[in-house]
Amino acid sequence: MPGKSRVMALAAVLLAGTGLAGTAARADTLREALASAYQTNPTLQAARANLRATDETVYIQQASGLPSSNLSSTYTEYLKQSSASFISPERQISASVDLAVPLYSGGAVRNGVAAAETRVAAGRASLRGTESQLFSQVTAAYMDVIQNEAIVGLTRSNLNVLEVNLQATNDRFEIGDLTRTDVAQSASRRAIALSDVQTAEANLIRARENYIQLVGMAPDNLQPPPPLPGLPSSVEEAEDVALENNPDLIAAKERAVAAGFDVEVAGAARLPRVEGFANSGYQNYLGTLGSVPGTGAANQSSSSAQAGVRLSVPIFNGGRVSASQRQSQQTELAAMENVIATERLVVAQVRGAYASWQASRAIIESTQAAVAAAELSLEGVRAENTVGNRTILNILDAQQELLRAQVQLVTARRNEYVAGFTLLAAMGRAEARDLGLAEEGLPLYDPVVNFERDRPIFFDWGADPEPVAQATRTVDIPAQDGAISAGQ
Repeated sequence: MPGKSRVMALAAVLLAGTGLAGTAARADTLREALASAYQTNPTLQAARANLRATDETVYIQQASGLPSSNLSSTYTEYLKQSSASFISPERQISASVDLAVPLYSGGAVRNGVAAAETRVAAGRASLRGTESQLFSQVTAAYMDVIQNEAIVGLTRSNLNVLEVNLQATNDRFEIGDLTRTDVAQSASRRAIALSDVQTAEANLIRARENYIQLVGMAPDNLQPPPPLPGLPSSVEEAEDVALENNPDLIAAKERAVAAGFDVEVAGAARLPRVEGFANSGYQNYLGTLGSVPGTGAANQSSSSAQAGVRLSVPIFNGGRVSASQRQSQQTELAAMENVIATERLVVAQVRGAYASWQASRAIIESTQAAVAAAELSLEGVRAENTVGNRTILNILDAQQELLRAQVQLVTARRNEYVAGFTLLAAMGRAEARDLGLAEEGLPLYDPVVNFERDRPIFFDWGADPEPVAQATRTVDIPAQDGAISAGQ
Protein backbone atom coordinates (compact mmCIF):
# COMPACT_ATOMS: atom_id res chain seq x y z
CA MET A 1 0.00 0.00 0.00
CA PRO A 2 1.98 3.02 -1.23
CA GLY A 3 2.40 6.54 0.05
CA LYS A 4 0.09 8.14 2.56
CA SER A 5 -2.11 5.06 2.79
CA ARG A 6 0.70 3.43 4.73
CA VAL A 7 1.22 6.38 7.04
CA MET A 8 0.28 5.71 10.66
CA ALA A 9 -2.73 7.74 11.73
CA LEU A 10 -3.33 8.33 15.44
CA ALA A 11 -6.57 6.60 16.32
CA ALA A 12 -8.49 4.08 18.42
CA VAL A 13 -7.58 2.86 21.83
CA LEU A 14 -5.78 -0.48 21.73
CA LEU A 15 -6.58 -1.56 25.25
CA ALA A 16 -10.02 -0.07 25.73
CA GLY A 17 -11.74 -1.21 28.87
CA THR A 18 -8.60 -2.16 30.78
CA GLY A 19 -7.99 1.23 32.40
CA LEU A 20 -4.94 2.17 30.35
CA ALA A 21 -5.88 5.63 29.12
CA GLY A 22 -4.09 8.29 31.14
CA THR A 23 -5.20 11.85 31.80
CA ALA A 24 -1.84 13.58 32.35
CA ALA A 25 -1.19 16.77 30.46
CA ARG A 26 1.96 15.36 28.86
CA ALA A 27 1.93 12.05 27.06
CA ASP A 28 4.20 10.13 24.72
CA THR A 29 2.99 8.55 21.50
CA LEU A 30 4.46 5.67 19.56
CA ARG A 31 5.38 8.04 16.74
CA GLU A 32 7.34 10.21 19.17
CA ALA A 33 9.16 7.15 20.51
CA LEU A 34 10.09 6.06 16.98
CA ALA A 35 11.25 9.58 16.11
CA SER A 36 13.44 9.75 19.22
CA ALA A 37 15.04 6.39 18.45
CA TYR A 38 15.53 7.43 14.82
CA GLN A 39 17.54 10.47 15.92
CA THR A 40 19.41 9.26 18.99
CA ASN A 41 19.77 5.46 19.00
CA PRO A 42 23.48 4.49 18.90
CA THR A 43 22.92 1.27 16.95
CA LEU A 44 21.26 3.17 14.10
CA GLN A 45 23.84 5.96 14.24
CA ALA A 46 26.66 3.38 14.04
CA ALA A 47 24.99 1.72 11.05
CA ARG A 48 24.88 5.06 9.25
CA ALA A 49 28.56 5.69 10.01
CA ASN A 50 29.46 2.22 8.70
CA LEU A 51 27.59 2.95 5.47
CA ARG A 52 29.47 6.23 5.06
CA ALA A 53 32.69 4.27 5.51
CA THR A 54 31.51 1.85 2.82
CA ASP A 55 30.86 4.82 0.51
CA GLU A 56 34.56 5.63 0.56
CA THR A 57 35.52 2.21 -0.84
CA VAL A 58 34.16 3.33 -4.22
CA TYR A 59 36.51 6.30 -4.36
CA ILE A 60 39.41 4.22 -3.06
CA GLN A 61 38.87 1.81 -5.95
CA GLN A 62 38.48 4.64 -8.45
CA ALA A 63 41.79 6.13 -7.32
CA SER A 64 43.57 3.03 -8.64
CA GLY A 65 42.62 4.07 -12.18
CA LEU A 66 43.58 7.74 -11.85
CA PRO A 67 47.00 9.35 -12.41
CA SER A 68 49.37 9.44 -9.46
CA SER A 69 52.37 11.67 -8.82
CA ASN A 70 55.16 11.57 -6.26
CA LEU A 71 57.98 13.90 -5.28
CA SER A 72 61.13 12.52 -3.69
CA SER A 73 64.28 14.28 -2.47
CA THR A 74 67.57 12.89 -1.14
CA TYR A 75 70.58 14.43 0.57
CA THR A 76 73.75 12.30 0.56
CA GLU A 77 77.10 12.68 2.32
CA TYR A 78 79.92 10.66 0.71
CA LEU A 79 81.98 9.70 3.70
CA LYS A 80 84.70 8.08 1.62
CA GLN A 81 85.46 9.07 -1.95
CA SER A 82 86.68 6.64 -4.56
CA SER A 83 90.49 6.71 -4.76
CA ALA A 84 90.32 5.93 -8.51
CA SER A 85 88.25 8.98 -9.39
CA PHE A 86 89.34 12.63 -9.62
CA ILE A 87 85.79 13.95 -9.64
CA SER A 88 84.17 12.16 -6.70
CA PRO A 89 81.81 14.58 -4.89
CA GLU A 90 81.65 15.03 -1.14
CA ARG A 91 77.90 15.55 -0.94
CA GLN A 92 74.86 15.57 -3.17
CA ILE A 93 71.25 16.69 -3.12
CA SER A 94 68.77 15.29 -5.63
CA ALA A 95 65.05 15.55 -6.33
CA SER A 96 62.69 13.85 -8.74
CA VAL A 97 59.03 14.07 -9.75
CA ASP A 98 57.28 10.95 -11.07
CA LEU A 99 53.94 10.74 -12.86
CA ALA A 100 52.14 7.46 -13.62
CA VAL A 101 48.96 7.16 -15.69
CA PRO A 102 47.24 3.73 -15.70
CA LEU A 103 46.09 2.83 -19.21
CA TYR A 104 45.03 -0.80 -18.86
CA SER A 105 44.80 -3.03 -15.79
CA GLY A 106 42.99 -6.10 -17.08
CA GLY A 107 39.63 -4.88 -15.77
CA ALA A 108 40.75 -4.82 -12.13
CA VAL A 109 39.83 -1.17 -11.60
CA ARG A 110 36.50 -1.38 -13.43
CA ASN A 111 35.39 -4.49 -11.58
CA GLY A 112 36.75 -3.22 -8.28
CA VAL A 113 34.66 -0.07 -8.62
CA ALA A 114 31.60 -2.11 -9.60
CA ALA A 115 32.07 -4.35 -6.55
CA ALA A 116 32.39 -1.33 -4.27
CA GLU A 117 29.31 0.37 -5.72
CA THR A 118 27.32 -2.84 -5.32
CA ARG A 119 28.40 -3.10 -1.69
CA VAL A 120 27.25 0.47 -1.17
CA ALA A 121 23.83 -0.59 -2.46
CA ALA A 122 23.94 -3.58 -0.10
CA GLY A 123 24.92 -1.25 2.75
CA ARG A 124 21.96 1.00 2.06
CA ALA A 125 19.63 -2.00 2.17
CA SER A 126 21.29 -3.17 5.40
CA LEU A 127 20.74 0.29 6.88
CA ARG A 128 17.06 -0.03 6.00
CA GLY A 129 17.05 -3.40 7.74
CA THR A 130 18.70 -1.95 10.85
CA GLU A 131 16.17 0.87 10.92
CA SER A 132 13.27 -1.55 10.51
CA GLN A 133 14.64 -3.87 13.20
CA LEU A 134 15.09 -0.95 15.60
CA PHE A 135 11.54 0.22 15.00
CA SER A 136 10.27 -3.28 15.68
CA GLN A 137 12.20 -3.33 18.97
CA VAL A 138 10.91 0.11 19.93
CA THR A 139 7.33 -0.89 19.15
CA ALA A 140 7.68 -4.05 21.24
CA ALA A 141 9.23 -2.05 24.10
CA TYR A 142 6.47 0.56 23.86
CA MET A 143 3.78 -2.11 23.99
CA ASP A 144 5.60 -3.93 26.80
CA VAL A 145 5.42 -0.80 28.95
CA ILE A 146 1.70 -0.38 28.22
CA GLN A 147 1.08 -4.07 28.87
CA ASN A 148 2.99 -4.15 32.15
CA GLU A 149 1.41 -0.92 33.37
CA ALA A 150 -1.97 -2.51 32.73
CA ILE A 151 -0.98 -5.69 34.54
CA VAL A 152 0.30 -3.68 37.53
CA GLY A 153 -3.05 -1.88 37.63
CA LEU A 154 -4.98 -5.15 37.42
CA THR A 155 -2.91 -6.91 40.08
CA ARG A 156 -3.18 -3.92 42.44
CA SER A 157 -6.92 -3.79 41.92
CA ASN A 158 -7.07 -7.52 42.60
CA LEU A 159 -4.99 -7.03 45.75
CA ASN A 160 -7.34 -4.30 46.97
CA VAL A 161 -10.34 -6.55 46.41
CA LEU A 162 -8.70 -9.44 48.26
CA GLU A 163 -7.72 -7.17 51.16
CA VAL A 164 -11.32 -6.01 51.50
CA ASN A 165 -12.42 -9.64 51.21
CA LEU A 166 -9.94 -10.69 53.94
CA GLN A 167 -11.22 -7.96 56.27
CA ALA A 168 -14.81 -8.99 55.62
CA THR A 169 -13.90 -12.63 56.21
CA ASN A 170 -12.27 -11.75 59.53
CA ASP A 171 -15.34 -9.76 60.57
CA ARG A 172 -17.64 -12.67 59.75
CA PHE A 173 -15.29 -15.05 61.55
CA GLU A 174 -15.50 -12.88 64.67
CA ILE A 175 -19.28 -13.27 64.76
CA GLY A 176 -19.04 -17.00 64.01
CA ASP A 177 -20.45 -16.81 60.51
CA LEU A 178 -17.27 -18.27 58.93
CA THR A 179 -14.55 -20.67 59.99
CA ARG A 180 -10.79 -20.22 60.49
CA THR A 181 -10.34 -22.14 57.23
CA ASP A 182 -12.18 -19.41 55.34
CA VAL A 183 -9.91 -16.80 56.93
CA ALA A 184 -6.78 -18.81 56.01
CA GLN A 185 -7.93 -19.20 52.43
CA SER A 186 -8.52 -15.46 52.12
CA ALA A 187 -5.16 -14.66 53.72
CA SER A 188 -3.39 -17.08 51.35
CA ARG A 189 -4.94 -15.51 48.27
CA ARG A 190 -4.12 -12.03 49.57
CA ALA A 191 -0.45 -13.03 50.03
CA ILE A 192 -0.31 -14.49 46.53
CA ALA A 193 -1.89 -11.32 45.16
CA LEU A 194 0.79 -9.24 46.90
CA SER A 195 3.53 -11.32 45.27
CA ASP A 196 1.76 -10.89 41.92
CA VAL A 197 1.90 -7.11 42.38
CA GLN A 198 5.60 -7.25 43.22
CA THR A 199 6.31 -9.42 40.17
CA ALA A 200 4.26 -7.13 37.94
CA GLU A 201 6.11 -4.05 39.21
CA ALA A 202 9.49 -5.71 38.60
CA ASN A 203 8.40 -6.58 35.05
CA LEU A 204 7.27 -2.98 34.54
CA ILE A 205 10.63 -1.64 35.70
CA ARG A 206 12.43 -3.97 33.29
CA ALA A 207 10.14 -2.91 30.44
CA ARG A 208 10.71 0.78 31.17
CA GLU A 209 14.48 0.40 31.33
CA ASN A 210 14.45 -1.48 28.01
CA TYR A 211 12.40 1.36 26.55
CA ILE A 212 14.99 3.88 27.76
CA GLN A 213 17.80 1.83 26.20
CA LEU A 214 16.13 1.90 22.79
CA VAL A 215 14.39 5.28 22.75
CA GLY A 216 16.81 7.36 24.82
CA MET A 217 14.18 8.83 27.16
CA ALA A 218 11.92 7.59 29.92
CA PRO A 219 8.34 6.61 29.04
CA ASP A 220 5.76 9.13 30.21
CA ASN A 221 2.07 8.24 30.11
CA LEU A 222 2.29 6.23 26.89
CA GLN A 223 -0.76 6.63 24.72
CA PRO A 224 -2.50 3.81 22.86
CA PRO A 225 -0.77 3.22 19.53
CA PRO A 226 -2.40 4.01 16.18
CA PRO A 227 -3.74 1.26 13.95
CA LEU A 228 -1.19 -0.37 11.69
CA PRO A 229 -1.49 0.45 7.99
CA GLY A 230 -1.01 -1.86 5.04
CA LEU A 231 -1.42 -5.21 6.76
CA PRO A 232 -1.87 -8.02 4.20
CA SER A 233 -5.08 -9.89 3.60
CA SER A 234 -3.30 -13.25 3.23
CA VAL A 235 0.00 -14.87 4.03
CA GLU A 236 0.65 -15.28 0.29
CA GLU A 237 0.35 -11.54 -0.23
CA ALA A 238 2.72 -10.93 2.67
CA GLU A 239 5.28 -13.36 1.21
CA ASP A 240 5.17 -11.77 -2.24
CA VAL A 241 5.75 -8.29 -0.83
CA ALA A 242 8.53 -9.48 1.49
CA LEU A 243 10.42 -11.35 -1.23
CA GLU A 244 10.50 -8.16 -3.26
CA ASN A 245 11.02 -5.51 -0.57
CA ASN A 246 12.67 -7.10 2.47
CA PRO A 247 15.87 -5.05 3.02
CA ASP A 248 17.92 -7.92 4.42
CA LEU A 249 17.16 -10.05 1.37
CA ILE A 250 18.01 -7.17 -0.96
CA ALA A 251 21.32 -6.67 0.86
CA ALA A 252 22.19 -10.37 0.58
CA LYS A 253 21.52 -10.35 -3.17
CA GLU A 254 23.68 -7.24 -3.67
CA ARG A 255 26.55 -8.81 -1.73
CA ALA A 256 26.38 -11.88 -3.95
CA VAL A 257 26.66 -9.67 -7.03
CA ALA A 258 29.61 -7.82 -5.50
CA ALA A 259 31.35 -11.13 -4.79
CA GLY A 260 31.05 -11.95 -8.50
CA PHE A 261 32.93 -8.76 -9.36
CA ASP A 262 35.62 -9.78 -6.86
CA VAL A 263 36.22 -12.95 -8.89
CA GLU A 264 36.92 -10.81 -11.96
CA VAL A 265 39.26 -8.58 -9.96
CA ALA A 266 41.25 -11.59 -8.79
CA GLY A 267 41.52 -12.98 -12.33
CA ALA A 268 42.75 -9.65 -13.68
CA ALA A 269 46.08 -10.21 -11.91
CA ARG A 270 47.13 -12.61 -14.71
CA LEU A 271 46.54 -10.05 -17.46
CA PRO A 272 49.00 -7.44 -18.82
CA ARG A 273 49.13 -3.94 -17.37
CA VAL A 274 49.97 -0.82 -19.32
CA GLU A 275 50.75 2.59 -17.87
CA GLY A 276 52.19 5.82 -19.14
CA PHE A 277 54.93 7.43 -17.12
CA ALA A 278 56.98 10.59 -16.95
CA ASN A 279 59.64 11.74 -14.54
CA SER A 280 62.00 14.63 -14.08
CA GLY A 281 65.13 14.70 -11.93
CA TYR A 282 67.60 17.26 -10.61
CA GLN A 283 71.02 16.74 -8.96
CA ASN A 284 73.35 19.23 -7.28
CA TYR A 285 76.75 18.37 -5.79
CA LEU A 286 76.89 21.62 -3.81
CA GLY A 287 80.27 22.63 -5.22
CA THR A 288 82.02 19.43 -4.13
CA LEU A 289 82.35 17.76 -7.50
CA GLY A 290 85.98 17.77 -8.57
CA SER A 291 87.27 18.03 -12.13
CA VAL A 292 89.83 16.29 -14.29
CA PRO A 293 93.05 18.35 -14.36
CA GLY A 294 93.23 20.58 -17.42
CA THR A 295 89.49 20.39 -18.19
CA GLY A 296 88.25 23.34 -16.17
CA ALA A 297 85.58 23.44 -13.44
CA ALA A 298 83.05 20.65 -13.46
CA ASN A 299 79.32 21.38 -13.76
CA GLN A 300 77.92 21.03 -10.22
CA SER A 301 74.27 20.39 -11.21
CA SER A 302 72.32 18.43 -13.77
CA SER A 303 68.70 17.72 -14.71
CA SER A 304 66.89 15.07 -16.70
CA ALA A 305 63.40 14.18 -17.96
CA GLN A 306 61.89 11.04 -19.44
CA ALA A 307 58.48 9.87 -20.62
CA GLY A 308 57.23 6.62 -22.01
CA VAL A 309 54.85 3.69 -21.81
CA ARG A 310 55.44 0.71 -19.56
CA LEU A 311 54.08 -2.78 -20.25
CA SER A 312 54.00 -5.39 -17.49
CA VAL A 313 53.10 -8.99 -18.33
CA PRO A 314 52.79 -11.50 -15.45
CA ILE A 315 54.45 -14.80 -16.31
CA PHE A 316 54.67 -16.78 -13.10
CA ASN A 317 53.45 -15.99 -9.57
CA GLY A 318 53.63 -19.41 -7.94
CA GLY A 319 49.90 -20.09 -8.33
CA ARG A 320 48.92 -17.03 -6.30
CA VAL A 321 46.53 -15.66 -8.93
CA SER A 322 44.68 -18.94 -9.36
CA ALA A 323 44.43 -19.39 -5.59
CA SER A 324 43.08 -15.86 -5.17
CA GLN A 325 40.49 -16.41 -7.87
CA ARG A 326 39.41 -19.75 -6.41
CA GLN A 327 39.13 -18.09 -3.02
CA SER A 328 36.94 -15.37 -4.49
CA GLN A 329 34.76 -17.96 -6.21
CA GLN A 330 34.12 -19.74 -2.93
CA THR A 331 33.32 -16.42 -1.29
CA GLU A 332 30.84 -15.79 -4.08
CA LEU A 333 29.33 -19.23 -3.52
CA ALA A 334 28.99 -18.49 0.20
CA ALA A 335 27.23 -15.22 -0.66
CA MET A 336 24.86 -17.06 -3.02
CA GLU A 337 24.04 -19.59 -0.31
CA ASN A 338 23.48 -16.73 2.11
CA VAL A 339 20.87 -15.33 -0.27
CA ILE A 340 18.91 -18.57 0.00
CA ALA A 341 19.40 -18.65 3.78
CA THR A 342 18.12 -15.09 4.07
CA GLU A 343 15.19 -15.89 1.81
CA ARG A 344 14.31 -18.85 4.02
CA LEU A 345 14.54 -16.64 7.09
CA VAL A 346 12.30 -14.00 5.54
CA VAL A 347 9.70 -16.59 4.57
CA ALA A 348 9.77 -18.04 8.09
CA GLN A 349 9.50 -14.57 9.65
CA VAL A 350 6.56 -13.61 7.47
CA ARG A 351 4.67 -16.83 8.03
CA GLY A 352 5.39 -16.86 11.76
CA ALA A 353 4.44 -13.21 12.25
CA TYR A 354 1.28 -13.65 10.18
CA ALA A 355 0.27 -16.70 12.20
CA SER A 356 0.95 -14.88 15.49
CA TRP A 357 -1.02 -11.88 14.31
CA GLN A 358 -4.02 -13.99 13.29
CA ALA A 359 -3.85 -16.08 16.45
CA SER A 360 -3.68 -12.98 18.65
CA ARG A 361 -6.75 -11.54 16.93
CA ALA A 362 -8.66 -14.75 17.61
CA ILE A 363 -7.41 -14.84 21.20
CA ILE A 364 -8.62 -11.28 21.75
CA GLU A 365 -12.12 -12.25 20.68
CA SER A 366 -12.20 -15.29 22.93
CA THR A 367 -10.64 -13.56 25.94
CA GLN A 368 -13.05 -10.63 25.65
CA ALA A 369 -15.83 -13.16 26.01
CA ALA A 370 -13.93 -14.79 28.87
CA VAL A 371 -13.58 -11.49 30.74
CA ALA A 372 -17.28 -10.76 30.37
CA ALA A 373 -18.17 -14.27 31.56
CA ALA A 374 -15.72 -14.09 34.49
CA GLU A 375 -17.18 -10.75 35.61
CA LEU A 376 -20.67 -12.19 35.49
CA SER A 377 -19.52 -15.34 37.28
CA LEU A 378 -17.88 -13.38 40.10
CA GLU A 379 -20.97 -11.26 40.56
CA GLY A 380 -23.14 -14.39 40.72
CA VAL A 381 -20.87 -16.25 43.14
CA ARG A 382 -20.84 -13.29 45.50
CA ALA A 383 -24.61 -13.08 45.38
CA GLU A 384 -24.98 -16.82 45.98
CA ASN A 385 -22.51 -16.63 48.89
CA THR A 386 -24.80 -14.23 50.70
CA VAL A 387 -27.50 -16.92 50.81
CA GLY A 388 -25.10 -19.71 51.69
CA ASN A 389 -24.95 -21.46 48.32
CA ARG A 390 -21.28 -20.57 47.66
CA THR A 391 -18.20 -20.63 49.86
CA ILE A 392 -15.45 -18.05 50.33
CA LEU A 393 -13.20 -20.32 48.28
CA ASN A 394 -15.65 -20.10 45.39
CA ILE A 395 -15.43 -16.30 45.51
CA LEU A 396 -11.62 -16.42 45.61
CA ASP A 397 -11.53 -18.78 42.64
CA ALA A 398 -13.90 -16.55 40.65
CA GLN A 399 -11.79 -13.49 41.47
CA GLN A 400 -8.63 -15.28 40.33
CA GLU A 401 -10.33 -16.44 37.14
CA LEU A 402 -11.31 -12.85 36.32
CA LEU A 403 -7.78 -11.60 36.89
CA ARG A 404 -6.35 -14.35 34.68
CA ALA A 405 -8.77 -13.49 31.85
CA GLN A 406 -7.99 -9.77 32.12
CA VAL A 407 -4.23 -10.37 31.97
CA GLN A 408 -4.68 -12.67 28.99
CA LEU A 409 -6.66 -9.98 27.18
CA VAL A 410 -4.01 -7.34 27.82
CA THR A 411 -1.28 -9.73 26.68
CA ALA A 412 -3.18 -10.75 23.56
CA ARG A 413 -3.66 -7.12 22.51
CA ARG A 414 0.03 -6.46 23.00
CA ASN A 415 0.94 -9.57 21.01
CA GLU A 416 -1.40 -8.67 18.18
CA TYR A 417 0.13 -5.24 17.69
CA VAL A 418 3.73 -6.42 17.96
CA ALA A 419 3.10 -9.33 15.58
CA GLY A 420 1.44 -6.98 13.09
CA PHE A 421 4.37 -4.55 13.21
CA THR A 422 6.85 -7.43 12.91
CA LEU A 423 4.96 -8.61 9.84
CA LEU A 424 5.19 -5.14 8.26
CA ALA A 425 8.91 -5.04 9.04
CA ALA A 426 9.47 -8.38 7.32
CA MET A 427 7.56 -7.03 4.33
CA GLY A 428 9.87 -3.98 4.17
CA ARG A 429 7.08 -1.60 5.19
CA ALA A 430 8.17 -0.49 8.66
CA GLU A 431 10.72 2.25 8.01
CA ALA A 432 10.66 5.98 8.68
CA ARG A 433 9.41 6.70 5.17
CA ASP A 434 6.49 4.30 5.70
CA LEU A 435 5.54 5.51 9.18
CA GLY A 436 5.04 9.16 8.33
CA LEU A 437 7.87 10.51 10.49
CA ALA A 438 8.75 13.08 7.82
CA GLU A 439 5.24 14.50 8.10
CA GLU A 440 6.00 15.39 11.71
CA GLY A 441 8.88 17.60 10.58
CA LEU A 442 11.58 15.00 11.25
CA PRO A 443 14.33 15.17 8.61
CA LEU A 444 14.91 11.71 7.20
CA TYR A 445 18.45 10.45 6.75
CA ASP A 446 19.43 10.23 3.08
CA PRO A 447 22.45 7.95 2.52
CA VAL A 448 22.93 9.30 -1.01
CA VAL A 449 23.90 12.76 0.29
CA ASN A 450 27.23 11.62 1.73
CA PHE A 451 28.02 9.51 -1.34
CA GLU A 452 27.43 12.40 -3.73
CA ARG A 453 29.27 14.85 -1.50
CA ASP A 454 32.48 12.83 -1.74
CA ARG A 455 32.30 12.20 -5.49
CA PRO A 456 34.21 15.32 -6.66
CA ILE A 457 36.88 15.21 -3.96
CA PHE A 458 40.31 14.37 -5.43
CA PHE A 459 42.39 16.41 -3.01
CA ASP A 460 44.49 14.14 -0.76
CA TRP A 461 44.52 16.64 2.10
CA GLY A 462 40.78 16.83 2.53
CA ALA A 463 39.29 15.42 5.73
CA ASP A 464 36.09 15.69 7.73
CA PRO A 465 36.03 17.27 11.20
CA GLU A 466 36.85 15.08 14.18
CA PRO A 467 33.97 12.63 14.69
CA VAL A 468 31.54 13.33 17.51
CA ALA A 469 29.02 10.76 18.73
CA GLN A 470 25.45 11.64 17.74
CA ALA A 471 23.60 9.25 20.05
CA THR A 472 22.42 10.43 23.45
CA ARG A 473 23.46 8.82 26.72
CA THR A 474 20.97 7.60 29.32
CA VAL A 475 23.06 7.66 32.49
CA ASP A 476 21.33 10.84 33.68
CA ILE A 477 17.83 9.38 33.37
CA PRO A 478 16.66 8.31 36.86
CA ALA A 479 16.20 4.61 37.56
CA GLN A 480 12.64 3.52 36.92
CA ASP A 481 10.13 2.21 39.46
CA GLY A 482 6.89 0.30 39.31
CA ALA A 483 4.61 3.24 39.99
CA ILE A 484 1.65 3.98 37.74
CA SER A 485 -0.64 7.00 37.66
CA ALA A 486 -3.98 7.00 39.40
CA GLY A 487 -5.80 6.81 36.07
CA GLN A 488 -4.13 3.51 35.32
